Amino acid sequence: MKIESLWSLLRITLGFIFFWAFLDKLFGLNFSTPPEKSWIEGVSPTSGYLEFAVKGTFASTFNTLSANPLIDWLFMLGLLLIGLAMILGIWQKIAGYSGALMVFLIYLTQLPLKNNPLIDEHIIYLILFLIFAKNEVGHKFSLNKWWERTELVKKYKILK
Repeated sequence: MKIESLWSLLRITLGFIFFWAFLDKLFGLNFSTPPEKSWIEGVSPTSGYLEFAVKGTFASTFNTLSANPLIDWLFMLGLLLIGLAMILGIWQKIAGYSGALMVFLIYLTQLPLKNNPLIDEHIIYLILFLIFAKNEVGHKFSLNKWWERTELVKKYKILK
């Protein structure tokens, strides 16, 4: 398998992690979110994590964000849009930088780390998101060629 195909598969799977988290939190698909705790049932998608799972250095800061409707919307839109952008291979710059920021914030909720003093999977995700934002990789199996030919992207290169 060629390296471009592997980058593309990595982009799609990274996007699917985010898109799946969105679907599970929205509908309560019984993976990490039971149906009765889903967003469509009126339960905040951030409250359980930010209120009870955050420990350590920045816990009090993140605890104050729990069940905030603005934070809920930003979180859910982030999961949806970053996930779809990575799956489809469009908006890779914006999705890459946004995804890196999102996983960095989640990383901060876990400091100090349990199994390693500095690195966990969030740092790996952060690096991958930055690679996709900064480099022209992973465009196989995507809508990228079509997307880059649109007038909107020609006018606003950040939308690549």
